[in-house]
Amino acid sequence: MLELLRIRNLALIEDAELEFSPGLNALTGETGAGKSFIMRAVDFLMGERMDKKLVRPGAEKATVEALFVLPEGETVIRRELSADTGRSRVFVNDALSSQPTIRDMGTRLIIHTSQHGQQKLLSPAFQSEILDSFLPDQTLLDERNDRLAVLHDVLERKQRLSEKFDDLNKQREFLEYQRKEIDSVDPQPDEENELEERKKIIKDRERAGECLQNALNLLHGEVGLLDAMTLLNREMEIVARLFPGFDEDREAIEELRMRLHDMDSRLRRGPGDFDDEDSMSLDDIEARLYELAKLKRKLRRGLDEIVDMKREIDESLSFLDACALDMKVLNREEDAAAAALRETLDKLNKARKKAAGELAIRIVDELTDLGFSEHVKVHFEFDARELHPGCEDMRGRLMWVPNPGQPAQPLDRIASGGELSRFLLALVTMRGNGEVDKDALPSLIFDEVDAGIGGLTLNSVGAKLRALADRQQMLLITHWPQLARKADRHFLIKKEVIDNVTYTRCERLEGDEIKCELARMAGGGEQGAALAEKLCK
Repeated sequence: MLELLRIRNLALIEDAELEFSPGLNALTGETGAGKSFIMRAVDFLMGERMDKKLVRPGAEKATVEALFVLPEGETVIRRELSADTGRSRVFVNDALSSQPTIRDMGTRLIIHTSQHGQQKLLSPAFQSEILDSFLPDQTLLDERNDRLAVLHDVLERKQRLSEKFDDLNKQREFLEYQRKEIDSVDPQPDEENELEERKKIIKDRERAGECLQNALNLLHGEVGLLDAMTLLNREMEIVARLFPGFDEDREAIEELRMRLHDMDSRLRRGPGDFDDEDSMSLDDIEARLYELAKLKRKLRRGLDEIVDMKREIDESLSFLDACALDMKVLNREEDAAAAALRETLDKLNKARKKAAGELAIRIVDELTDLGFSEHVKVHFEFDARELHPGCEDMRGRLMWVPNPGQPAQPLDRIASGGELSRFLLALVTMRGNGEVDKDALPSLIFDEVDAGIGGLTLNSVGAKLRALADRQQMLLITHWPQLARKADRHFLIKKEVIDNVTYTRCERLEGDEIKCELARMAGGGEQGAALAEKLCK
């Protein structure tokens, strides 16, 4: 239930606060006073757009705020419109929210049956939704949507498979050429770096070999270091015997001589790595590197990219070879999904046709209560919408005959504004009959639903509105005193000019104030006062 609505700095409204009651809340006033604009403010709060020009001159922003009482507790929604940027911000319980969130909430908070609602009623798609909303088994709609989603998924995968096949098939000759070029060289991951490393090792070995030979030459040359050390050692033995102070020098010479002999043995053997001959010579490595470089230039890619490219080409060509099999699998999935959807649609379409007959009878009963001729007839025509070959979704469209002797026609061909208003009232009345929790029902807004009616029809509409308001909260904009008198709470919307500035005021009426407004609505004067007096008894 909408308990409180506050509007600030919006168009002619400087600051208006309306505290609504359960049941029927009537909003009355002269034409142009701003009654419908208050309802526009509610629509703005629920996510509709509004031009920044509607921010009151001199104000930085316009604000619409509402307090809703729901079964789970109170919810405050506030929306602000900037005068400078035209952007809006929305808050739920003072936390920043988004317009899509508010729109989703709006369906359970407000039902606005305005002229926009009348135009929506003329849409065949909306008429089909109305029929579906009266289906006894709503799970059929969910099942239809789920199975349609499965079918669409299969079709999308088929489309992607087909597009990929067509694209790769156009490139097949080029892909095979690229694969042949790569296969002829057969590059391996990180092969280039490994070859460069092996090339370095071979060059290092060659250099090491030269150094080994030079070292051996120094040890065994004309003045070989080993022979010199042996002679030196003999001389030092004699010196040490004669002069014991040279004994440490002699020992050092002897140790050095032994180390040189050991080094000689190791130099003759060479390093252990030299025993493992590389299978590739330096010329072989250079030739392989040249071959890889030529392939890189030809394909204009690095070696690692070429290795990855080879894998992708293999996958693409394998895909082309396997595509026919994959397409057969998807065709079987499509057939299965289409069969499941067809089964659901058959059940759904039968249920729709059955519901259409029952709903047409109920609509006629409601319309008759609302002042339509007892001869009025309503039925649904069905148009087949093909969702997939062999899968037809039957969409119901409202047809009616307001007077005997006329052919059935769509609502948009013959229905007047007043007739459409009563159609909406009838449908809203029926759609809520199954609800039991009053607090969970959305608030109803009827914006001049009484347009174009009068007399006995007005009484019928009034009774229907009153019965509906007993079930759920209603905000009613009306020009008829007979309808306003049925309200639980009455608000007067009026314009005032103060110091050449126009304001829209919203006043709650009580007692004699209500009687005065009813008299004005009845045309004023003695006749208006008499009708007001009669209505207030």
